[in-house]
Amino acid sequence: MSADPEIVVIGAGPAGVGAALAAADTGARTLIVDEAPTSGGQVYRTMPAEFRLKPNASPGPDYAIGEAQRKRLLASPVQTAFGRRIWNVSSDFRIDAIGPAGLESWRSQALVVAAGATEKVVPFPGWTLPGVIGLAAATILLKSQQMLPGERTVVAGCGPLLAAVAVAIIKGGGKVAAIIDLSGPLDWLKVLPRMTSRRDLLGRGLGWLQTIRRAGVPILFRHMVKEVRQSNGFLEVEAWPVDRDRRPHPGGRGLAGRGHAGQGSNFRADCVTVGHGLVPATEVTRLLRADHEFRAEAGGWIAVRDADFRSTRERVYVAGDGAGISGAAAAFLQGRIAGLTAALDLGKLDRAAHARATALIRRRACKAERFGRAMAGMMTLRPGQLAAMTPDTITSSRRGLAAAWDRVRVASVVRSPRRSSPLGSADAKRLVSGPPEHRSGRSPLRR
Repeated sequence: MSADPEIVVIGAGPAGVGAALAAADTGARTLIVDEAPTSGGQVYRTMPAEFRLKPNASPGPDYAIGEAQRKRLLASPVQTAFGRRIWNVSSDFRIDAIGPAGLESWRSQALVVAAGATEKVVPFPGWTLPGVIGLAAATILLKSQQMLPGERTVVAGCGPLLAAVAVAIIKGGGKVAAIIDLSGPLDWLKVLPRMTSRRDLLGRGLGWLQTIRRAGVPILFRHMVKEVRQSNGFLEVEAWPVDRDRRPHPGGRGLAGRGHAGQGSNFRADCVTVGHGLVPATEVTRLLRADHEFRAEAGGWIAVRDADFRSTRERVYVAGDGAGISGAAAAFLQGRIAGLTAALDLGKLDRAAHARATALIRRRACKAERFGRAMAGMMTLRPGQLAAMTPDTITSSRRGLAAAWDRVRVASVVRSPRRSSPLGSADAKRLVSGPPEHRSGRSPLRR
């Protein structure tokens, strides 16, 4: 690209790819930047260029969608800067990054932030032990490396990734010792009407459940991982029933699947993969001082935006899970609207053309968002999950902080939301996704 880009897209997941393709179609000079070696994000992640699919492997629909998006990006006029980690975005839209050739920078007229989300794990005793990993880490191993996370794995937490990871392990030849789901069957039934907006995804989920049942995997509904301990080279996983607020209830019956009575249960495994939802990545929008609001059902703190995906900061646009958890299908469509809006504001197309181009996309996005937000609601943090942490639970593996001390530190920041946070990055993410009683009009990390 001989001249500076007119639009820079941060993030090459589905939202970023959608934004870049739409903006470039209007003639805008567009650059997309990501630290990964290629596009796809977490959901449409591909293997390293040196890898090949195993014989008779069936990579699934996500792989096919990701490959189609990568081909479209390659054939487009969009300039790509992969393998670059952005370390600064200034108020005049100068983007500084470090990559294979060292330091690089670009200056743009508009910025589309499609930064995605980070995984949320509510700490529990033993979560820092070797062999205990996040659901996102397990999907990286399975999708990108074609590697099982363990020979015998416990899959725990909440949301649709539990079934997705369990099925990938089964198809890869591994053993799933148990699925420990914080939600109950009634929770899933309540969101079923919204899930019918995407019958293809609903059908895929029902197929996952059949695979899990055929494999004889015990499913413990409305249970939590109480503790993980090391024992003779294995991990001992203790699961307890929880109430509707996901508070541990050791005397309760819980709801267990095949082969278990529903009381406190123990499993032996060499890997535990756990996840409690997603937190929108708002680092860039907070850095640029856009307004934020707390929406628990959307994942926590998100940038305020209008129907065209403009943030409150002029010529800064947000799309995808970074603007509220809604899933990969919705993210691509949201990105397209954001890219077209950025082009509109730069004079690359008029309002009538913008309205025509976005009309069909909005209808499709509405259906996808309905499904994605139903899934996000299943992962909404509930009060009992935080109350379940014992005072000596390590809450930051990097710094060895315990829950009792952490609560004092969090409370001091919540009382003064405008002061700069003394917490580390892991602690900051907990505040960003904090419970409703910690809400204020702006993100607590914004000065």
